[in-house]
This record gives sequence, C-alpha cells and structure tokens, in this order.
Amino acid sequence: MSLSFLIQSFLPGSIERDLLKRHIAPFIFCFCTIMFLLLMQFLIQYMDHLVGKGIPLMVILELIVVNLAYMVVLAVPMTILAASLIAYGRFAEQNEFTALRAAGVHPFRIMRPVILISVLITTFLAWFSNEVLPEANYKARALFIDIRMKKPGFDLQEGTFYEGIDGYTFLVRRISQETDSLYDVTLFQNAQQGRDRAVIKAKRGRLESDERHLSMTLFLYDGSVLRYLNASGRSSSSLVEETLFDSYRISFDLSDLSFSRTNPESRRRDGRSMRAQAMLAAADSLRMEMNDLTSRFNQTLWEHSLSFKADTTIDTGEEIEFIPLSSKDDSSTESKPPNVSLQRIQIDTVPPKKDPALYSLTALSSLHDQKKITSESLIRVREHMVRSEELKNNLRWRQERVARFMVEVHKKVSIPFGCILFALLGAPLGLLVRKGNMGIHTLISTGLFTYYWIGIIQGEKLADRLFISPFMGMWFTNITMLVAALVVMFIVFTRR
Repeated sequence: MSLSFLIQSFLPGSIERDLLKRHIAPFIFCFCTIMFLLLMQFLIQYMDHLVGKGIPLMVILELIVVNLAYMVVLAVPMTILAASLIAYGRFAEQNEFTALRAAGVHPFRIMRPVILISVLITTFLAWFSNEVLPEANYKARALFIDIRMKKPGFDLQEGTFYEGIDGYTFLVRRISQETDSLYDVTLFQNAQQGRDRAVIKAKRGRLESDERHLSMTLFLYDGSVLRYLNASGRSSSSLVEETLFDSYRISFDLSDLSFSRTNPESRRRDGRSMRAQAMLAAADSLRMEMNDLTSRFNQTLWEHSLSFKADTTIDTGEEIEFIPLSSKDDSSTESKPPNVSLQRIQIDTVPPKKDPALYSLTALSSLHDQKKITSESLIRVREHMVRSEELKNNLRWRQERVARFMVEVHKKVSIPFGCILFALLGAPLGLLVRKGNMGIHTLISTGLFTYYWIGIIQGEKLADRLFISPFMGMWFTNITMLVAALVVMFIVFTRR
C-alpha cells in the first residue's frame, strides 16, 4: 500500500476537519475585532446625539443592538478572508501543503472545506440581509429619529444664550461650580399664552429641579422685571412697566425635554428597510408609471400633430388646419360646417433649412395672417416643450428611485456572495504567502477589503445617479475579485 493511497484515504476525513478547526480561532478573533471596530466607529459618529440629552440607557442599548445587524453583514466577508489567509498560511508554513502535493493531492481538495462552508454562510447571510436586516434598519431609523427630535437637556453655560425651554431665553454671565449659583442672570420671556413680553434681570440666582415631576424652579435675587404691557412690544405706544424685587421665583415645565417613543409603523420605509420582494414590486410600479406617462405624452403629441387647428378666424373668414405631410394622402371624411371654406395647408415635418422657425405658409396671401398662424404655432411648440421638460423630470425622478431599489436588491446578494469570493481568494493566497503570523495577513486583508468596499460604495453612488446600471454598480467589484481569485488559484494549481 503506497503512501499516496494512505494520504488520499486519510484526506476526506481528518485533514479537512483539521483545516476547518484551524479556521475557528482566527474566525472568532477576527469577527470580534472587526465588530468592535465597527461599533466604536458607530459610537464615535453618533456620540453627540446620544450623550447629554437625558436618553435612558436601555434606549441607547437598543439602538446599538439593532445597528449590530448591518455590522454583521460587513464583518462576516472580511472575517472569512482573514481566517482563510491565516489558516492556510500556517498550513503551508508547516510544509503540510508541500507534503500533500508531493503525495499527489490536488490543491482544490484542500480548499474544498472552506469553500463549502463559505457557500453555507453566503446562503445564511443572503437570508439575513433580506429578512432580518431590513427590520433592524427600520427600527434603528425610527429610534434614531426619536432621539434626534428630542430636545437637549437643560444645560446652562457661561456667556451663552440657552433656548432649550420654549418661551424663554437664558443668559448667565458666571456660574459657580462649587455652589451651582448663578450670577448676573438675564431671562428673556416671550409673549405667549396670555403673558407679556418681559426682560428679567438679577444679580444672582439658583436652580432647583424635580426630576419626578419633570419641573424646575429658578430663584432670582436682587433684580428687576421690565415688562411690555402690549403683546408685541414693538410699537411706539408700548407701555413699559419696571418692577424691582428682592426675590423672584419662576417654575418651568421640563416635560418637553423628556424622551418619548413614537410608533415605528407610522414611518415610511425606504430601500434599506424593505425586503427584496417589496422593492422589486415598487420598481415594477414605477416602471409602469413611466410607461404610462410616456404613452400619454406621445398620445397627446400625436393628437396635436394630426389635428392642430388655429383657434382664431383669419380676416378672410377661412379656418386654417395644419396637417403633417405623413397624412397628406389620407382622405378626410370629416364633415365641414356650412358656409365655411376649409383650406388645408401642408406642413413639412422637417422645417426648411433657410429658416427653421417657419413652415410652409405660402397658401396665405396676407402677411398678417401668416404672422398670426406662426405665433399660434410657436405657442403650441412652447407648450410641448414645457410638457416634455415636465415629463423628463418625472421620468428622471422615477428612474433614480428604480435605480436605488435595484441597487439595494443587488446588494442583498452581492455582499453575501463576497464570502465565496474571499474564500476562493484567501485560501490560495495563504498557500502562496506561506506565513502564519497575523500581521502580514492583516495587511493583505485590509488592502483587499478596502478595495472591495470602495468599489461597492462608489458603484452604489454611480448607480444611484444613473451613470452605470445597478448590476454593474454592485457586481463589478465582485467580478474583478473573482478574476483575481481565478488567477491566484491557477498559479497555485500549476505551481510545482
């Protein structure tokens, strides 16, 4: 029994299982690292909207959890690439690949396990992108809108106008950090709900808040109230009343500053919060609308071209009808009103070269009549130009919406398909590099994934703007990666 036979019989079991086991640790480590980096990027990007607004901790945690869905879709393909590079790099570094090649084992049999696993992950990720991700995006968008619409918490700063409470504007020159006392306070009170416009000034003050009842009380000392007795306070006859005080108290309702949830179902879904089936149906509806708009425009244009008549009566008492040359041989059976002579004038469908603005009006002897008919024709032409521009804008808007829907549909398949591409590319690259350390594989993975995501992002932008088709926008990078994978696999398969 030869060594080659032993290895061939041994490979389908333990060697493949060993290769898969070598993927587990790098996969978990890379996945957790990438998810952590994406999470940190999310928190840094939206930190200003979350901190200092009195948002409950559970709401922030819910927002993070629902945003983990899109992070998973981004992290899994890159994790497969990094794990394949590390596992097969170590496999080649320890000369196991050389021994198997010497025994006559084809390299594809070594790559087969990770390719099969990547196919399963691709299937799961495609389902996840179509079923789970839209709902997560929809909830995340609704929750983030609620957070963004929440008014900021009451936060006074020295020398800065604060308008967080409806109807009032605060200005405090100095705030004591030790005692929370306010000095040189100016409060502008707007005229609303039966109260007059007023300017309240005090040398010092302090704030007391009641979080249970969502209220706050401002105590002012040694100041004055300048009150405008008419509501506007802008006319020259305004009555102004000034009152001095030793102490003054104002209560504010802070219920508007509290966070409130809205019903997510009341918000409209966009492309990223819709399933592929819904987007395809929406795209078909938009295409039907475009066909209907175009048909109606063409029908209107054709009817006008066949039955264009002057609405005014010429001095000779003749009613003038313009018909295209294409219908000059048609026999008209239209009945004519009595005592009205109807003269037909043939209009060239292509204007004469000597004067593009004029048609054949030689049948009219009067220059006045010719000008009158020409003016009427120009009015009709301008009307058609306006209609055509409106049609163009309507079609453009619908085409862009169709493109966005189709981009999202292709994205739900193209990004999961990247798992297979990165497995096809990562396994032979690891065998060629023959290094098991994480540093070099991290650089290779980062470079490849940077190219991949730049291509996806730019392709999406170009497709949304109708420069390229949605298919090319979402699949061009995959096609180039597939070509690169086939080239690297060919090198590995033919290398001795």
